[in-house]
Order: sequence, then C-alpha cells, then structure tokens
Amino acid sequence: MGNLSDPVLQQLLGGIFGALALGTIVGQILKRRARTPASRETVANMNQRIMSWWVMCVVFGVAVLTGGIASIVLFALLSFFALREFITLVDTGGGDHRALLIAFFIALPAQYVLVAVGWYGLFSILIPVYAFLLIPGVLAIIGDTRDFLRRTATIQWGLAVCVYSISHAPALLLLDVPADYRGREALLLFWLVLVVQLSDVLQYVFGKLFGRRKIAPRVSPNKTWEGFVGGVTCATLIGAGLYWATPFGPLEAAGMALLVALSGFLGGLVMAAIKRDRGVKDYGAVIPGHGGVLDRIDSLTFAAPVFFHVTRFFY
Repeated sequence: MGNLSDPVLQQLLGGIFGALALGTIVGQILKRRARTPASRETVANMNQRIMSWWVMCVVFGVAVLTGGIASIVLFALLSFFALREFITLVDTGGGDHRALLIAFFIALPAQYVLVAVGWYGLFSILIPVYAFLLIPGVLAIIGDTRDFLRRTATIQWGLAVCVYSISHAPALLLLDVPADYRGREALLLFWLVLVVQLSDVLQYVFGKLFGRRKIAPRVSPNKTWEGFVGGVTCATLIGAGLYWATPFGPLEAAGMALLVALSGFLGGLVMAAIKRDRGVKDYGAVIPGHGGVLDRIDSLTFAAPVFFHVTRFFY
C-alpha cells in the first residue's frame, strides 16, 4: 500500500518532481534562446515530452499513494489501451471478433482480478495456458482458415505482451516480501518503473549526445551503442543508489537494475521491430511527444515479468 507519510516515498517523489521542475525550467530557457527553425522544433518536442511526463508521473504517483487496488486499476487500463493500439495496428477480420472479445473482456479483466486477490497459481498460467489454447479453439470453431496461424499468433502475442507481461508490474504489490519490508511494496513497483523509464530516457540522451554506431538501424535508427552503454550504466548506478527503497542490498540492487535495464532494452527493440514491420512510427498518438501508450511502456513489457519472477524466486 502507498503511504504518503513514508519518508522513503517522500524522497522518491520529491526527487522525481524536482527533476521535472528543473527540466521544465531548462526547457523554457532553451525555448527563449532557440534561434533556428530546427532548434525551435527540437526544444518544442522536448517541452512537449516534459509536460507529458508531468501528467504521467502525477497519475502514477496518485495510483501508488492510494494503494494496491488503484495501481491494479491503472495498469489494467494501460493494458486495455495498449492491446487496443496493438490490435488496431495488425490485420484482423470479422472472424477474429469473438477471439478479440475473449481477449479484451474476459482474459484481460480476469488477469487483473487474479492480481487483486493474490492468486499467483492461476495468475501465472491463465493467459499462457488457458487463453493460449482457447483463442485458436474459438477461431477454429468459427471456421475461417484464411491466414489462421498468423491471425492466431497475432492475438496471442498481443495478449501475452500487453496484458500478461504488464500485469506483473502491479503484481509486485502482492509479493511475500521480508517482514521488515512489509507495507512498503509500493516502493518496489516505484523502483521498477523508475529504473525502466530512466534507462529509456538516458539511452535517448546519451544517444543524442554521443551516438555514432547504430545497434539495429533497420529496426530503431535512434538506438546506438553509445546511448545503450551510457543509459544502461547510469540506470544501473541509480538503481543501486536507491537500494534503500528496496529489500535488496547495494550490489543486489545494482544487479537487479542491470537486469531490468537490459530486459527493457530488448522489449523496446522488439516492439520497435513490430512497428517497422507494420510501417508506422508510433503505436498511437494519445501521449503528446511520446506516441501511444504502448510506445511508453514497451520496455516494461519485458522488464516487468523478468523482475517479478527473479524477485519472487530469490527474495
């Protein structure tokens, strides 16, 4: 549960909103000093991103502070909009409607209900076992065999990434943590999201400042080795520095932050490959400067389940 009187949570929130305030001030200074059309466009995009970060951080902060149910509802909504963006991007037909209804209105809410009640046994297999088998079964009963394998795999992949993977983030609130950490599970969720998002931002910043060698130019032209190394290294150091907000020691926190940053990088790269395959730049346009919901949480799709299961197994 979130607790505003928790000094650790106060420090984390103060640091985040302090950084946003500093970014806002710097953005306004750069706006006044920009002279060329290209520099004005770059600064305008940066300020738009900062404003979007204000909104996202406030929403996430309120959800964490108001407790587990609010966080679960928030991530359920994120999953819904992410899945909608994903399905809109891919090819589906009339024969897929029943399978999509199952995905959106049965599998998705059921997954988050299981998180809310803490039923780990069914939470961990509902989508990868039961939904995985039910969706192709429904499509086969309908009898539309055109591109059957592709259509089935597309819906299964969207459900697995946008719902199953993302649901592991709020599930952190339900872990059986050590006794001296109980009541502070919200900090673990906060730490995960913070490290993942900082890794993304810092990779972008280091890439812009020092990027020369591209990692996968046909998939994500903006991702460079310099940005990757700089962003992952800094995110690892920050995660280690914030060990006091977790049940980990400094070295353990560094290892977990490195694991989270690497997993998040792979998630972002994979989700970028899907966009390139579909010939689009973003999954949506709901978040100014960032694209769609799935563009903002793409790294979390890989980082959340890896972090959840490693934490559950070892801690």
